[in-house]
Amino acid sequence: MAESIQSITILGTGLIGSSVGLALRANGFAGSIVGWDRSPEEAETARDKGAIDSVTSDPLAAARETDCVLLATPVFGILEWIEKLAPVLRHDQLLTDVGSTKRKICALAAEAFSAPGAACFLPGHPMAGKEVFGAANADANLFQGAVWLFTASEKENQARENLTAGQQRAEKWRHWVARMGCRMLDLDPVRHDEICAWASHLPQMLGTALAALLEDTFPDDSEGKGKLDSSSAQLRAIGGRAMHEMTRLGASPYSMWRDIAQTSDEAIATALLALEQRLASIRENLKQPELREEFNRANQFRSRF
Repeated sequence: MAESIQSITILGTGLIGSSVGLALRANGFAGSIVGWDRSPEEAETARDKGAIDSVTSDPLAAARETDCVLLATPVFGILEWIEKLAPVLRHDQLLTDVGSTKRKICALAAEAFSAPGAACFLPGHPMAGKEVFGAANADANLFQGAVWLFTASEKENQARENLTAGQQRAEKWRHWVARMGCRMLDLDPVRHDEICAWASHLPQMLGTALAALLEDTFPDDSEGKGKLDSSSAQLRAIGGRAMHEMTRLGASPYSMWRDIAQTSDEAIATALLALEQRLASIRENLKQPELREEFNRANQFRSRF
């Protein structure tokens, strides 16, 4: 009989971790959900919202007693938890994560869980989120229609027969991800980081740079606050939807993006350099026919969404 998941421990009860808890409940998960966060207040908020049933003060002990452990911290935290949990988890347990970069996580996990009898590790990454953070902003519908990426090794993906108890629970976790409304896609960890650099990390850096540039160019004038006689107020009044949408990601927390930037710096730098060159080309061709072709290429891309 396939091993089911009757209990889950969520380490990191911020936006994603708490949204997972709410989504599981909304889609029929009846087992226990225990939560922990380095901020006790954040964990209490998650419990008050119903994302978790209880808060643990001993995350290692809670992890040892559960069927599935979900790591929902920033990437550096995930790396630390992998090292802490590998020696204490049982062979029939599942450890999974929601880290936004995967190459370093998968490399460390391959070493940490390589011994016979080790727990099963299923690296994952839901392509969903908000520009705001914290359990207070958690949403049971956050993953509806989203893609949940998995970056298990090719060997693990091919081994679908004679699964260990931990691997059976990995299959059950995929079932719950589907129940949450996600489409699933398996990728190589390196390929994952390359694509996410373009699809997610580049837009974030662009939105951050634009918002920071506008803040520096149109600083807030406290004397003109609430009036349209300051450059900041005029910019916001004129900017409209385009500026609002382009700078929305500027509200994202550095605490999360620091880890992403430092664990996928090469892939992000490659995408940023390509964008810099493209912007330079646009600048040089503002009065040239080449600008029309740039708009045509952009229109083609958008038409496929």
